[in-house]
Amino acid sequence: MNPKIFVLLGFLALSIVFLALAVALPSGILFALPKLALLALAVISDVVAFSSRYYSYLLVPLTKQRRRDVVISDQSPYWLSSTNDCIIKKKGDDYVATAYINIPLYLSSSEMGDEERFRFSENVSRLVGLNKDPVRFTTELYLMNKDQYIQELKDSITELENQEASLTASKAPAQELERARGKLSMVRKMLDNISVTQSLELTSFASISADGIKEFEAVTQVQQKARELMSGIASTFGVPPNIVTGSDLLKYIEPEHMIPYSTVAEQITVNMEPV
Repeated sequence: MNPKIFVLLGFLALSIVFLALAVALPSGILFALPKLALLALAVISDVVAFSSRYYSYLLVPLTKQRRRDVVISDQSPYWLSSTNDCIIKKKGDDYVATAYINIPLYLSSSEMGDEERFRFSENVSRLVGLNKDPVRFTTELYLMNKDQYIQELKDSITELENQEASLTASKAPAQELERARGKLSMVRKMLDNISVTQSLELTSFASISADGIKEFEAVTQVQQKARELMSGIASTFGVPPNIVTGSDLLKYIEPEHMIPYSTVAEQITVNMEPV
């Protein structure tokens, strides 16, 4: 039974129970207050029942909190193939493998003349009809996660500060000391600029899938399809496409890599108004 229907029927049944108890109580002043309480509970149960369609995301977990297993999602998870070049997902009894192909396009239509723009549109049209299998072509703009680079700059600043202190303590020549201070000033300016500005990256890619009874069968088929698609992309645009591998695949399937959580946190902090 659908959990929403279960919640609706459950609260309606509870309302009927409260009404039955209120009717079963004998008449009299002593039982007036309990009857009113039971009638109020019945009305509350009716209100909750008919509003459960809007608040089922809160009520359904309450009915399952005693269970050991809570299902967060009914979709099967995906995993990286042993060849490191596609992701695998179980669909029923079959395996579905998906490969991502990076298309290194370095020009946009805004930088082209009319004739170049027309040729580019023709190439895009050819690209759409390039493969008989379904292919998804996507251009994606996302924030770059600069945490690792920022940490490297901070480590460099610490190292240069120690070097400056050591040169000052040893009374090194003024020229050598100025050189160390110049490096330190340069790295500090780099850190200030990178921390303030946002860096965006534009990427174009194609994704293609294949299924098979066994995992290796799906992987082999998608690799063959990807090679054929890459050949068509290379001849159409004159660029060297490549299959995305390893952790780089996360950029196309994980929102946290499209919008790094740390970068989002910094934006929220900057845009918050003081109370």
